[in-house]
Amino acid sequence: MSKHIHETNHISYESLLEGNKNFVANALKEDPEYFTTLANGQKPPVLWIGCADSRVPANQITNTKPGEIFVHRNIANMVIHTDMNMLSVLDYAVNVLQVKHVIVTGHYGCGGVLASMTNKQFGLIDNWLRHIKDVYRVHAAELDAIEDESKRGDRLVELNVIENVSNLCKTSIVQNAWANGQELNVHGWVYSLATGIITDMKVSTHNNLKMDEVFRFEK
Repeated sequence: MSKHIHETNHISYESLLEGNKNFVANALKEDPEYFTTLANGQKPPVLWIGCADSRVPANQITNTKPGEIFVHRNIANMVIHTDMNMLSVLDYAVNVLQVKHVIVTGHYGCGGVLASMTNKQFGLIDNWLRHIKDVYRVHAAELDAIEDESKRGDRLVELNVIENVSNLCKTSIVQNAWANGQELNVHGWVYSLATGIITDMKVSTHNNLKMDEVFRFEK
């Protein structure tokens, strides 16, 4: 076990509050108006839909500051068309904050994705993981041909991001923004915990022209 992991496991409730005091002191030392500026409101250009994994903090791995990325996180960075939490965040980000980019970000070694590849039951979360199993089903021929289980998991992580970018584009929220001429770009990324590097899945789009006809909404 690394020293960092050992120390993380011993973080106490009190140390979090102490950490907050240190954060405030350091922030004010660098910029006396830091919190005044933040309190005046937000206008982030990016909505991040990522995994709830504690090792994938949006601002830290993109070297951005508070106020620059609007964040929604859940197990395995899913975009599910019946998830009112995600849809509410998306609607607010697109229609109120007027973000220019929405990025679905997965990560290699994702516990949710790896769990979906097994036949084990984990509890309530099985119903959530079912959506990832559907991604596997659609791409079963490609995935089953990968003998190395770790590499198969990595590829499912990538395919899950790609599928959820597609799900994002199919929402009425995104399609209406495009129909109204709003500048809105959708992207898919995968982050490596081992290297810290983000890989662009090259599925970026800013319209629904390549979408299957049945999913397109009329204005």
